[in-house]
Amino acid sequence: MREMEGAEVHRAVIVPPSWEGDRNDLALEVARLHPDRFAVMGRITIESPESRGLMAAWRHQPGMLGIRLIFRRPDLQRILSEGHADWLWAEAEQAGVPVMILIDSHHTGLIDRVAERHLGLKIVLDHLCIAGGAKNEEAFKDLDQVLAVARRPNIAVKATALPRYSTESYPYRGIHPHLRRIYDAFGPKRVFWGTDLTRLSCTYSQAITMITEEISWLTEEDKSWIMGRGVCEWLGWKM
Repeated sequence: MREMEGAEVHRAVIVPPSWEGDRNDLALEVARLHPDRFAVMGRITIESPESRGLMAAWRHQPGMLGIRLIFRRPDLQRILSEGHADWLWAEAEQAGVPVMILIDSHHTGLIDRVAERHLGLKIVLDHLCIAGGAKNEEAFKDLDQVLAVARRPNIAVKATALPRYSTESYPYRGIHPHLRRIYDAFGPKRVFWGTDLTRLSCTYSQAITMITEEISWLTEEDKSWIMGRGVCEWLGWKM
């Protein structure tokens, strides 16, 4: 919270770390203690029979906004490609539970089909589907595959941890043209800023001012949507 105060960040959506497994209790406790500052996109074990039926009451948990899924390992990719997650899309759509998904760009076609079949399901693609460790032009070489799903009005993207994808110094101007393409495809209401604070190569404040002060073509209204209003409305977190 000291970092947030110093950077004048009023709210944060917490994603519980994957290395602890699919547990949400600690994140939910933080949201319970500070409901005006934190909310949670929780984890769920898709392949567990006990997970079925949970979506109906998922958002009844104080501080819980939705679910966050990872499909990067081959075994997790098979869950998606072989249809083993189909039950979850239907349940989440029915219950109004938004979903954040971390997936490689070359698998976005699978998410496109999910979005087409479940028009009421709100989906956010995390980290612009950029491969971990990629830098500069290499990081954005498959951006066209992400931009292709912008045609689905129920898909948004998180422009998260952007400085880590550049070897330049602040304000990372080599990234700006890619941001323009993302903005043009999705519009300001479906592009959500985020930091992924522990992975930043700059200060928290610089991760913010990179967007709010260094990109001249963004209007003040654009910045309002990208820097928080958009994600709050998408996830149903009342402002």
